[in-house]
Amino acid sequence: MDYKKTNAATNTVTRNIMDLCDETGNIYESVAIIGKRANQISVDIKNELSKKLQEFASVSDSLDEVFENREQIEISRYYEKLPKPTLIATQEFIEGKVYFRNPAKETIE
Repeated sequence: MDYKKTNAATNTVTRNIMDLCDETGNIYESVAIIGKRANQISVDIKNELSKKLQEFASVSDSLDEVFENREQIEISRYYEKLPKPTLIATQEFIEGKVYFRNPAKETIE
């Protein structure tokens, strides 16, 4: 998923608890689903950022060689401005874009 094109707010938004528990019927289950999705998003964003910043990594291990790379700084700033993974996950959950299931609730036929 392209997290850059999400319509999630960049700031914290007050949500109606009843809207969050509409699909599951349980606010705690909804929060657990959102939390797990937020972890997935966080890992994806971290991996993507690491790949982009790895291009600028220097091969020398000298700590004295510290220099600023303008492109590296711009990439870091861009990722800092993205909405937090929790906000993205909450927006996806509200829009119904998150697939989830509860094996404990499923009946064996």
